[in-house]
Amino acid sequence: MTGPGSVDLRTTYLGLQLSSPIVASAGPLTRDVDGAKALADAGVGALVLPSLFEEEIVAEEVGLSLALEAGSQHFAEALDYFPTVTSFTSMADQYLEQLEQTKKAVEVPVIASLNASSTGGWVRYAKLLAETGVDALELNVYRVPTDPQLTAAQVEDTDLALIANVCASVSLPVAVKLSPYYSSMASFASRVVASGASGLVLFNRFYQPDLDLETMDVVSKVELSRAWELRLPLRWIAILRPQLGPGPSLAATSGVHTGSDVVKVLAVGSDVAMMTSALLRLGPTHVSFVESELRSWLAGHDYTSVAELRGSVSQATSIDASAFERANYLKTLHSWMTVDQHPVPGLD
Repeated sequence: MTGPGSVDLRTTYLGLQLSSPIVASAGPLTRDVDGAKALADAGVGALVLPSLFEEEIVAEEVGLSLALEAGSQHFAEALDYFPTVTSFTSMADQYLEQLEQTKKAVEVPVIASLNASSTGGWVRYAKLLAETGVDALELNVYRVPTDPQLTAAQVEDTDLALIANVCASVSLPVAVKLSPYYSSMASFASRVVASGASGLVLFNRFYQPDLDLETMDVVSKVELSRAWELRLPLRWIAILRPQLGPGPSLAATSGVHTGSDVVKVLAVGSDVAMMTSALLRLGPTHVSFVESELRSWLAGHDYTSVAELRGSVSQATSIDASAFERANYLKTLHSWMTVDQHPVPGLD
């Protein structure tokens, strides 16, 4: 019988060789060098740094310009009292420096993340990120189309065009982090890969706004993921893995908290399991605990490596492939039991 210590956890993601399938995704712990080092020491296979947001950079640049020009139209002579600004460390500069420092501080692959709002912004900042020496890029396609004049096809074509432009502009592997709300996910995912993406990250969590009933203000706040949220990426990775083939990498994110969760995402065909919320709750050392759980499960079920497990329960290999599609809908509804263990009819 295989011992936990002899289980091979190595995996490949975006063409990068990782020592573990557990990846620390973008979050506060990967924001600074100390947090990144703690995660690397705990055993993560790779690090994804928080996104560089184009909107924040633009807002900063506009604010600086307005501040420097304030009053100049009325009191131009007053400008002589102020020294000339010869240098300014922008938010983008700070982010790029942070990437370089993190890359030097850890031995695991470092993945930069980018969230832009314009096609030109995506390409411009993707090139800047690539120049820092990071190992890969993650495009965070996070937007809520609200224009009633835009059709689903137009929205998808716009996203595909920017993905293709970014992939063509850099030599690094590019992963695209998608939302689950595209009208035909299987088709769109295959088109993203055809546009040049080396992998898909499933899925982006859309943070919904709340209301403060005293002030009637819209309130934005982060809710850490829960284990049940893993079901959505599980379903789609199981469906997409046989459709996309072994070429593009697949990463599961949202709801990965334990070693058992990592086993599940690997079984349906994911190359890595990304974690943030559990690490924020329990700290970087939780990685070691999750890895220990993963090793024990694999050894206890006679797997010698992650590679043996990967894809063993995808839609193509599952005994009941319909379990990932609509055919299992009624079965799921009837799985709810009352206190006396009788199915609840008509639950919907």
